[in-house]
Amino acid sequence: MARTMVLWAPDWPIVAVDVPASVPAAVIDKGQVLACSQAARSEGVRRGMRRRDAQSRCPGLVLHDHHPDADARAFEAVLTAIEELSPGVAPLRPGLCAIAVPSRFYGGEAEAAAVIAERLVGLGVWDVRAGVADGLFAAEQAARRALAQDSLVVPAGGSGEFLHDLPIDALDDADLVGLLRRMGLRTLGDFASLPPSDVHTRFGTHGALLHRLARGQDPHPISRRQVPPEFDATLVLEPPLDLVDPIAFSLRTTAEAFVTDLAGHGLVCTTVLIEVDADGSLASSRRWMHPRWFGPTDLVDRLRWQLSVQGAIRAPVDAVRLIPEVTEPLGDHADSLFGGGPDERVERGVARVQSIVGHESVVSVTVQGGRGPGERHLLTPWGERPVASRPAALPWPGSLPAPAPATVYPSPQQAMVVGAEGQPIGVSGRGVVTGEPARFRVAADQGWQPVAAWAGPWPVDDQWWDEAAARRIARFQVVGVDGSAFLMIVEAGQWWTEARYD
Repeated sequence: MARTMVLWAPDWPIVAVDVPASVPAAVIDKGQVLACSQAARSEGVRRGMRRRDAQSRCPGLVLHDHHPDADARAFEAVLTAIEELSPGVAPLRPGLCAIAVPSRFYGGEAEAAAVIAERLVGLGVWDVRAGVADGLFAAEQAARRALAQDSLVVPAGGSGEFLHDLPIDALDDADLVGLLRRMGLRTLGDFASLPPSDVHTRFGTHGALLHRLARGQDPHPISRRQVPPEFDATLVLEPPLDLVDPIAFSLRTTAEAFVTDLAGHGLVCTTVLIEVDADGSLASSRRWMHPRWFGPTDLVDRLRWQLSVQGAIRAPVDAVRLIPEVTEPLGDHADSLFGGGPDERVERGVARVQSIVGHESVVSVTVQGGRGPGERHLLTPWGERPVASRPAALPWPGSLPAPAPATVYPSPQQAMVVGAEGQPIGVSGRGVVTGEPARFRVAADQGWQPVAAWAGPWPVDDQWWDEAAARRIARFQVVGVDGSAFLMIVEAGQWWTEARYD
């Protein structure tokens, strides 16, 4: 009978956020401690403790919100490393996985566990524990009772004896565990001693399954995941080349095979890492994102732009690698039944212009979050996916209400606003206008004109928590007698024109 090895990395949510061992830290989920570091545990912090109680015991506790997706992504590297030593890993949850014991290859079960643990230490997983038993349940319990960086091997046929003295809490069913405790059953052995027919009659099919687990009879086979296919594509240049166009032209066949291979698995690449080797070492590496997905021509263009950067090639190029970092189902990017996708002729034309004037010289404009109109536009090189540093969906207190001005100046223009007697107009510390605006000019080289209407001020304390970046400004809307309207700000007594309403 095949034996099962379970590998367990305690406090995986803490490992996933990459907290130094000396820092007391905890991951919080629904107001309770989900996991904590060893430094926090030494201060009295425990799993399941409320946030306030944990902070009262450890005032310097560093808190992190729980992100299950981030835990799973971090654990993917562990699964990949284990698959390099023993294929067929079965992920149970982030921080816990199972494999069939490769004992014959490594000389024994404990020896196999030691080899895998050493491999994971190289990834920065300093505490991994292994349990080996006849079934999955017994192997997991053995892993949870093994010492740090060690393994606990249950002899073949000894799962029932090993589980006999374990507490009833080992069963993953809080309702059933509470009922069994009220019945006076404290260990798995007490539960296993009950007649199977009586357990099935009283607790049903699920209770009968847990009863079999307590007796060491585990019917669960390991559900091994399929080893993900390798989609990396490499172009080896012999002899090495030092001119951009021949290198890009040589990549075309490799790029076509790269895209075809992904399409054969129903995938497209939306983020690719292009690495260039020169003189036997990595000379250039850049991550490219596409608003749709990469085709062969897109990959060739990205390589050409990457190599065209001054200083990118200091020696002849001998290899180029295409590494798909983000792949998505092809159906998510297919054209609709009645079309509606982007015009390929426009894309080819813009890509041609980029190849002439440079990748960063042709940009598209999107909207991101911000309080002022100049902060909201996001310029992204054409063909790349916009990545907003300030999400537009978040609330932005003090932001300009609709309608937005049509013309936003690249940089604010120095302006001036005065009263009827020529006195400068400003805003006090309490947000009160010091006088009635009568005349204004929108720039130093523009003439004066009377004020027909004005609105404001709208004070904004921007980044008040950062002394170096803090700003206190007040916005005004000013309309001239000729009908022109402007958005103006005053800061430290100086007026500026931000935008114009057309």
